[in-house]
Amino acid sequence: MYDFKIEAADKATMYSDLASALQGLVAGEPDGIANMANATGLIYETLPDVNWVGFYRNIDGELVLGPFQGRPACIRMTFDQGVCGAAAKTRQVQRVEDVHAFPGHIACDSASNSEIVVPLIRDGELLGVLDIDSPKHARFDAEDEAGVVRLAEIMTRSI
Repeated sequence: MYDFKIEAADKATMYSDLASALQGLVAGEPDGIANMANATGLIYETLPDVNWVGFYRNIDGELVLGPFQGRPACIRMTFDQGVCGAAAKTRQVQRVEDVHAFPGHIACDSASNSEIVVPLIRDGELLGVLDIDSPKHARFDAEDEAGVVRLAEIMTRSI
């Protein structure tokens, strides 16, 4: 059993501790689905003010729901749909302060107001995206982006 209680006075320390815990959690486990499942649990329990954490996998050019924590979610979307699709299509981090103002936003959970999505790319191949939602507007800043990108880098090597 794992018992991670990550609390820090500042974001940089929290993300550093979270990355270390995630690295330890996935180390040596070859099953990508198991690693994604544990990662979502760890991230969901650690980050404040989030209501959904999950992965969408790139299956034949379509984003398909993977392991997640939160309310039931959209199962499939194209690269032309929503914030996740934009991240997959552009292969760029999408940090959205108000998802309701994002063209083509897909409201899987009406409680979500902001979102960060990081593409998972290994050897030039898009594996999927890591998606984190918050009920707070403008929840994610540049420091969160750097921290979540670090988590995504760990997962890219673990799935």
